[in-house]
Amino acid sequence: MKYSVALTQSEEGYSVFCPGLPGCWSQGTTEAEALANIRDAIHEYLEVARQLPSGAEAREVDVPA
Repeated sequence: MKYSVALTQSEEGYSVFCPGLPGCWSQGTTEAEALANIRDAIHEYLEVARQLPSGAEAREVDVPA
């Protein structure tokens, strides 16, 4: 699965967020570190989202680009 992310460079390094996942942000000293960190953040975000529906059946839906 692919997610678009937005990178912003600052004096401290890079901040990165995933517009498709509200509140999913990360950062890193380098661009590569920031991208690795957002991959982890997206994975954790999706894992928590899967666990939230109590008693509900989860389904996945493909959305064409």
